[in-house]
Amino acid sequence: MQFVHIADIHFDIPFSTLSDKNGLDLKRKLEQRDSFKKVIDYIKNNDIKYLFISGDLYEQEYVKESTIEYINKLFKEIGSTKIFIAPGNHDPYINNSFYKNYNWNDNVHIFNKENKMFSFDDVDIYGYGFDDFYIQNSGVEKIEIENKDKINILVMHADLDGVKNSEKAYNPISSKDLNKIGFDYIALGHIHNTNFDKNKKALYPGSLTSLGFDELSKHGMIVGNIDKENYNVEYIELKENELKEINVNVSEILDIEELIQKINEITEGEQLYKIVLCGKRKFDINVQRIKDIVSRKNLIKIKNETVIGYDVDKISKENSLRGFFVREVLNNKNDYTQEEIEKAIEIGLENL
Repeated sequence: MQFVHIADIHFDIPFSTLSDKNGLDLKRKLEQRDSFKKVIDYIKNNDIKYLFISGDLYEQEYVKESTIEYINKLFKEIGSTKIFIAPGNHDPYINNSFYKNYNWNDNVHIFNKENKMFSFDDVDIYGYGFDDFYIQNSGVEKIEIENKDKINILVMHADLDGVKNSEKAYNPISSKDLNKIGFDYIALGHIHNTNFDKNKKALYPGSLTSLGFDELSKHGMIVGNIDKENYNVEYIELKENELKEINVNVSEILDIEELIQKINEITEGEQLYKIVLCGKRKFDINVQRIKDIVSRKNLIKIKNETVIGYDVDKISKENSLRGFFVREVLNNKNDYTQEEIEKAIEIGLENL
């Protein structure tokens, strides 16, 4: 059997960090749709018979009905493909969910909190869906496979080998318990970075597109072609406008003008950037001021991790205006925090 496995699309997630960036939040949502459309086109062009979506297809709190209609319209384009959705913690099967209250296309099968199984000639597909935003125990480990001569698949949103007995649990289950059951493939969702290994049977595809700067790995889908004798899976990356995190060492940069010029040079192109400033600074760094001046609209975040680059002790011994200034600041250090003292020194020395 051939299948495509995706998860964690998060349609209509707010992208709040991009909302003040001249429509970048909308652009990112369009990129989500483009990636999803690529999956549907791949299924269509390769006559894939099964699509597994392992939760967090959309954001329950924010999703619009028009988005659901868009998704279902694409599902209709692959009408001969059987689609299985296991709701997750961001799109649980609750009373006001679209899973429960929308007329999905006939090829769409949605799991709920009951451990269900859909049986076909060559494969039995088991699954579990969240019915709340947190799930302590789904009972999946108690599943007994009915026909071990067939291909047996499990589809669910879960925290593999996650922490149990937590108030905010996301269906923690051990890989040891899953392996005992004997599934031929386990389609997981919840972790946004893929754990792909062609020899593993319990796999996360990761989020379909990167949703933040903590998700800088590749993003895409898992494609499988398996039977009882052969196990073949591959990871297909879906190219998108990347989120890039770049470290800029300021130790050799002399002033704010040079730093801004360097940031402008780095952030050319269509990618969305996070700049992390590091090293020893010789001038005052005001992150908001830099963001206001930098001309690139695709610069999303600047993080300042620099440390003061002046040898304060050495300067304080100078017989100069600089030395006098530093000594005066240090004489009052008990009245201020260390951060305030350092900031006063670097601003003063920069102006001197």
